[in-house]
Amino acid sequence: MNQIFDFFLNAYQNAPTYQIVLEAVAFVFGIASVWYAKQENILVYPTGIICTVITVYLLYINQYLGDMMMNFYYSVMSLYGWWNWSRKKNNVIAVPISRTTYKEKLIGVGLFILTMIVTYLVYLFYDYTIEIPNYIDVVTSGIFFTAMWYMAKKKLENWTLWIIGDLITIPLYAYRGLGMLSLQYLIFTILAIQGYIAWKKHLNNSHQTA
Repeated sequence: MNQIFDFFLNAYQNAPTYQIVLEAVAFVFGIASVWYAKQENILVYPTGIICTVITVYLLYINQYLGDMMMNFYYSVMSLYGWWNWSRKKNNVIAVPISRTTYKEKLIGVGLFILTMIVTYLVYLFYDYTIEIPNYIDVVTSGIFFTAMWYMAKKKLENWTLWIIGDLITIPLYAYRGLGMLSLQYLIFTILAIQGYIAWKKHLNNSHQTA
């Protein structure tokens, strides 16, 4: 057990205090954001924006360009999602929870591939030495990019993608020494599973009452 604590804490021995504080703030707001998403609560977006903006900075100073670009995208997409989730028609929520259509699945595949290509090109542009963790980063970028778009559309499948991406990211961040963020993604995975169950139950109940 002490080895586990040492693994997470050793990475912060030489880290500036302000950086540790920022990562802790991002940790709290990130978990809050996923919790609100599970509840289909609009607060998912303001809390998520705080988390992603801080994370963009932390990843930038650590030169994790792929993840940095994804979190910047999260911040922008959160603004769209915030607007889309808050839309109403005749005092009724305009965007209900639903499943992806065949067309949306194709768009999702396209976004996944396009994001991987762009992320890879970003590494090349900065003349960054690409190693195995970076290739993993390229794949998770594609997964999370698509998941964020599905979430903004309130598609059930967003949770499936979050779960897959989170499970890949947990060991990736641990390997990079970002122990707090690794733990955060472990909690994300648990919440994403709960989110999938909650949204699927809501969707099934909606079909039964329709």
